[in-house]
Amino acid sequence: MRGQIQQLLAGFYDVQTADGRIYRTRARGNFRKRKISPMVGDYVDFKSEDNSDGYILSIEDRKNALVRPPVSNVDQAVVVTAAVEPNFSTNLLDRQLVALESQLITPIIYVTKTDLLSVSQLDHLTVVASGYRQIGYQTFLATTAFEPSVLEQLLALFKDRLTVFMGQTGAGKSTLLNHLAPDLNLATGEISQVLNRGKHTTRKVGLLAVGDGLVADTPGFSSYEDFPMAARELGQYFPEMASLAPQCRFRGCQHINEPGCAVKAALAEQKIMASRYQSYLQFHQLIVDQKPQYDKDKK
Repeated sequence: MRGQIQQLLAGFYDVQTADGRIYRTRARGNFRKRKISPMVGDYVDFKSEDNSDGYILSIEDRKNALVRPPVSNVDQAVVVTAAVEPNFSTNLLDRQLVALESQLITPIIYVTKTDLLSVSQLDHLTVVASGYRQIGYQTFLATTAFEPSVLEQLLALFKDRLTVFMGQTGAGKSTLLNHLAPDLNLATGEISQVLNRGKHTTRKVGLLAVGDGLVADTPGFSSYEDFPMAARELGQYFPEMASLAPQCRFRGCQHINEPGCAVKAALAEQKIMASRYQSYLQFHQLIVDQKPQYDKDKK
């Protein structure tokens, strides 16, 4: 049988098949020998005589895999960004967007706490949001907190997708998720009863049904602190620069000092955001300054 791992707890993997049935399984010992660990989100082949005694036989190739939350095959991420408290930062937002682009995860930007802004601050942020929309990022900037019509638009994007949430502490990830699906606690309780979970078990990570899709129930995405790509590859994770790169005079243009650079020409004409270009320059330098740690494992 084929299914997707929905829950991981105490060494058991709960796999859901296309017909909605859930089977509790274990991983074969050869996975451990090959140092392979099944993850929530994995599509697997398994066999089971009943709903509570099955074995995972193989894991299909993943399109991506996150560390926190430990989920694979993620389609999209809601980047929850506070307008204030903490203050809005295009640099941090760009870091998160680059991390998502590098993992082939579609970003969705949702700005919270806009009701705390002055008129002039909101006007400025509206212009910034428009810039991200022009790049192609779905961006939500409601003038009132958790506006129902905006929540409906966001919820519609979850259909048939696996979504994670990311953002700074205090940005409102969990609060947003609770507004999107107020009955999440009830739903979690119902699933627990179906799977006959005892109080001695602890659910580590799982997927919850939200908006006709699946959402990782542990908000968090921590792999945007560094840049694992080479400096020459960074531009491909800025969509507006990647689309202009073929027009540059030199193949492999870094968009910094080269003549005939289409990106710098677009910047001069204000066709791309200056803040985005500044983020690009900073990230590029950070990557250049990263020193390879060849002796990392040596003592």
